[in-house]
Amino acid sequence: MLPLKMLRLKHIYYLSLRFYQSRVKGSDVLLSELGTCSNEDQIFEHIGKNKAKLEVLHVSRAIELLWKFQKEKPQMLRSIDCIRNHSQFMVLCVLAENKIDQMDDEILVDLLYNSLRLSIEPHDSLVQQLVMEAWERIERFSMAVLSKFAVCLTNQHLHHSPLMGKIADIVCSKLESVHDTRILSSLMLSISALTSKHFRNCLIEKIEFLLDARDPSQFNNSRRLVQFLRNVKFSYRPLLEKCNEIFLHNIKNLDADNISIILGVYQSLHFNNCDFRLAAKWRLIELMNTHTDPVSFARLFAALGPLSQKEVRERLESTALLMIEEFSHVQTLAVVETMAEMECRNLQLIQKVASSLSKHLDVYKPLDAAKITQALLSLRCQKTDLFAKLRQILISYLHLSVVPYEISMLTRVLSLLPSPRTDHLIPARIIDVLPQCNLSDLNAFAFAITKWVRNRSSYQPGTGTVHVKLLQKINICGLERLQKANDLDLLLEELKYVSGEWFEEVLEEETMASFERLIRQITWSNVSEFAIFLTKTNCLHPGLLDQVASVTLDHISKIHYSATYAILLPFTIFNYDPPQTEDFFESCIQRSRPHLNSFDPHLLVLFGYSLALASYFPEDIIKTIFSIDFLVKLDSQLDTLSDNLKMRIRLRLMELNRAVCIECPEFQITWFHDRYCQQLLNKGNVSIGPVQRQIHEILGQLLGGSNYVKASVFTPYYYFTDFECTLDKHRKPIPYVEQTPVHLPKNGISPWRPDKEFNGEKQLPPGGARLMNLKPQIPPCILDISSCTVVCDPRIHQSSQELVIMSNYDNLISTRINNRGLNSQRTTCSLNVITQF
Repeated sequence: MLPLKMLRLKHIYYLSLRFYQSRVKGSDVLLSELGTCSNEDQIFEHIGKNKAKLEVLHVSRAIELLWKFQKEKPQMLRSIDCIRNHSQFMVLCVLAENKIDQMDDEILVDLLYNSLRLSIEPHDSLVQQLVMEAWERIERFSMAVLSKFAVCLTNQHLHHSPLMGKIADIVCSKLESVHDTRILSSLMLSISALTSKHFRNCLIEKIEFLLDARDPSQFNNSRRLVQFLRNVKFSYRPLLEKCNEIFLHNIKNLDADNISIILGVYQSLHFNNCDFRLAAKWRLIELMNTHTDPVSFARLFAALGPLSQKEVRERLESTALLMIEEFSHVQTLAVVETMAEMECRNLQLIQKVASSLSKHLDVYKPLDAAKITQALLSLRCQKTDLFAKLRQILISYLHLSVVPYEISMLTRVLSLLPSPRTDHLIPARIIDVLPQCNLSDLNAFAFAITKWVRNRSSYQPGTGTVHVKLLQKINICGLERLQKANDLDLLLEELKYVSGEWFEEVLEEETMASFERLIRQITWSNVSEFAIFLTKTNCLHPGLLDQVASVTLDHISKIHYSATYAILLPFTIFNYDPPQTEDFFESCIQRSRPHLNSFDPHLLVLFGYSLALASYFPEDIIKTIFSIDFLVKLDSQLDTLSDNLKMRIRLRLMELNRAVCIECPEFQITWFHDRYCQQLLNKGNVSIGPVQRQIHEILGQLLGGSNYVKASVFTPYYYFTDFECTLDKHRKPIPYVEQTPVHLPKNGISPWRPDKEFNGEKQLPPGGARLMNLKPQIPPCILDISSCTVVCDPRIHQSSQELVIMSNYDNLISTRINNRGLNSQRTTCSLNVITQF
């Protein structure tokens, strides 16, 4: 009973103390004088004159004002070190530490928060005493005070501490009573490292209900929420879209730092919103003239560089060239990483950045040194002395590091550096951490060691055996980790960046066995990510695909509309029809229909292309894609994407345009890719192998001469065909009388060019038809043309039919060709020829 009475008395004491302090606030002259101070010197002057009169409120208010004045200054003009070392600040700290028992909960946490903002070290006695006192009172903290205390622990890097765990437990028990978005978003970010899957979902459900997307004042809350989603590695689209809407409302007020943070979070969550990227791009361009100091320009460069086109990039590079010597080591790292992302080829800037980096190499952390090495290699930097120094630094860090992720990354980056010898201690360091490594780490080790085995074993006799044995141990660890996996979400997270030879040769079979074992864990929340991984493996697994289709059909209303493309992709790529194929595809189409205007333009193009591969051409989706407004928006978005993604989207749009023109002429969609296809053709040549050359000669002999057959022909919609011959209405070959006999060049290279006759420059005789083979390579076997399937497309020419030879070997290929835009009517023709080669 006695402890209970003491607790009650203590609670009454703090309530009376708070009442007394509120009375004092209204009549305290010194407190009023502190409130009139306009700078730090005035505060310190009052402290020096009134040391004996200072109470808890005075000390707390003074430290609060000191941080307030610093916060209002630009980063470069802050003088936190001078304040912290001031003699009167020392007096404040001593007084605060002596009066902790007199502080109420709010003042206690405020004092801790402001002290940390003024860079008082976590091991300082004042901070430690404040944390200990807060720990004792934590059960009775209001949610607002608890939220601020959690931020203080985060600032001290105590994300995984028992104290943070206690806060997470309190939040879990009192979640229903929290109705303030700011408080909950702050708590969510602080405890993100300690949330289970179930707790994460409860937090998201609650905050999604509280967050008002129409309220622009919710910007800071939204920024914390997207950071929470990044920390828990969960790309929850509905909440991301709400936050994105708030960001767009505030875009005119955002600085480069906030835009850079948001874009970085979006990238890590694979959330690519066209509207925000375009708005951010124009906002950053507006800021270019105002961001002239090294700190703000470095942030601007990092945010705007990857989004900009040639003219803006050149301007950014020119300014960076003038400012590079003024950058700190942190800013230089940000600039060189952005240059690598931009694929910068400004040799002068690359050399200058490399020289600047070489001066600061010793201050970079292990992962930063690895990032610098990767960036310089990507930029094709030619400073061999810098790479030699980087190699020494990476090896020294590798010997000291005990973190598996660091060791794997350092090892992989070391393998990229040109050096004939490997450090003999590296295999030992790898063996030490193998039991702690996840599949991504093991993949990095396998990549590096395989590279060393292939490239360097000849330089160091004996090392090849060591590396081979180490690779065998890595293989065993990888297989054991797959066999022990019991959570599909965690397994997918580990496998997200695993690819290449090691996966294909060692892990793929066991991975699929693990998926089969965990097949019941495929749910509506992870089905799209699972489908993406199956696509990446490039192997057909019917049982797994059937489960993907089943889960999708059962829970299509819960699946985000943008995920339908990822779900359909493996089915169209592998040309696989699951049970209830029609229902499966129709459900995905119906799920996307109400949201066509919300799709990112490039994603809708990929979605339409994927449907076309499966011979689905929904009229509303097709007409949306080929509307003028959509194409204008797509063109604007492409300017913000990487060159590789931009090329891929343009190619898919062309292929979709071609398929629609051939399959659905009733849609009246214009073919507008003629110039684009001409540009593609002008970039390269068609390689013709010895088998094709021999077939061409044989066909010439069979048909009556080389002028009866043409090689390397393009259809009006730029399908490439190996060979073409023309038949009259009696199915007899017709010579190409207007051309000289065709002789393939000896080097086997034929220039890429569309066939003039196919472009309408020469009409076929009445009843004539063209016969061609769309299969680019024919295996060395018996070519039986005496009984072949012919695919006819009467829409290609009104006066003729395009005929395509398909042997039995080509069944899969013919289906794929049909899916890419040939509406086929199958007939049979007889040429009465059997050729063996």
